[in-house]
Amino acid sequence: MSVFKSVAFLLSLAMAFPAFAQNWPEKVVKFVSPYPPGGSVDPLARLLAAKLSNSLGQQFIVENRTGASGIIGTDYVAKSDPDGYTYVFIFDTHAVHQALNPKLSFDPIKDFAPVMLVGTAPMAFSTGAQKPFKSFADVLATAKSKPDTVTVGNVGNGSLGHLTTILVGQAANVKLVSVPYKGGGPLQVDALGGQIDLAIASVAAQAKHVQSGKLRALVQTGEKRSHLMPDVPTLAEAGVRGVEPAYALWGILAPAKTPQPIIDKLNAEVAKVLQMPDVRKTLTESLGMDIQGLSPAQTEKFLVTQIQRWSKVVKDNNIRND
Repeated sequence: MSVFKSVAFLLSLAMAFPAFAQNWPEKVVKFVSPYPPGGSVDPLARLLAAKLSNSLGQQFIVENRTGASGIIGTDYVAKSDPDGYTYVFIFDTHAVHQALNPKLSFDPIKDFAPVMLVGTAPMAFSTGAQKPFKSFADVLATAKSKPDTVTVGNVGNGSLGHLTTILVGQAANVKLVSVPYKGGGPLQVDALGGQIDLAIASVAAQAKHVQSGKLRALVQTGEKRSHLMPDVPTLAEAGVRGVEPAYALWGILAPAKTPQPIIDKLNAEVAKVLQMPDVRKTLTESLGMDIQGLSPAQTEKFLVTQIQRWSKVVKDNNIRND
C-alpha cells in the first residue's frame, strides 16, 4: 500500500509542477542589476521589468547591488532562494570573473540556471578626432615603428576590451599599451580629450560620439559590421586575421535549481517582449545590441564557450585582478 501511496504522491507532484509554473508569478519578481545606472545593464533590466509587469500582471522591480565589477550583485543572486523570484542581469565580465578571481565565491555556470542571452554587440577601437590615425593600419604602423607608445583605454583590467586588445596586438605582432579605467564614463572623457590614443568599448557606448565626429571609429570586433557603424570595417577586413570575433553580451540568469518550467516561462515571456517594435528600437539603436533571444540551453552553451575562451586568454597572459 505504501508503494502505491508513493507513486500517487510522485504523480501528484508531476501534475502540480506545470500548474505551479503556470501560476507564476504570484508575487513581486526581483531583477538584480549588479552594475550602477548609466551603463547598459541597468536600462535593459528596467525596460524588461516594465514590459513584463504589464504583460504578466505582477510587479517586476530592479534592484541595484553594485560593486566589484558585478561580483557583489551576482553573488547575491547565486545565494538567493531558487524559487523563481530573483534573477541577475549579466554583462560580458561574467565570462572572466572566475579566471580573474580564483577565490570567487560562486561558480559562473554551476551556481546559475540560464534564462536567456538577450543580446550581443561588437566592440570598436576608436580615436579622438584630434588624433592622427585615419585607419587601423595607421595605428599598427605607428605601434611597429614606435613600440610601447600607442595607448588603448578599456573599462578595466581583465575586461573583454583589455583581452581583445592583447589578442589584436599578438595577431598583428605589435605591442599596444592597455590603460584600464574604472568605467566607461572616465574612459570616454579621456578618449574625447585625447589623453589616450584609442579606446575600446561596445559600439553602443561610442556611437553617439562617432556620429557627432568627436571620435573616429577605426575598426570593430564583430564577425560582420555593426548596424550602428556600417562604414567601419571588421578586424578581418582591416587585415588583422586570426582573432575570433569579440562581443559584449547581456543575459539573464537565475539561481541554480530554479524550477525549469518557470525558467522556460520567463524565457518565452521575454521573447515576446523582444518582438515589440519599441523594445527592438531601444535595444538596437540606444543600446546597440544585436538581439539574440536564445533558449536556456543555447544560452548555457554560449556562456560556457565564452568563459572557456576568455579564461584561457587571462591565464595565457598571466593577467591579475589588480
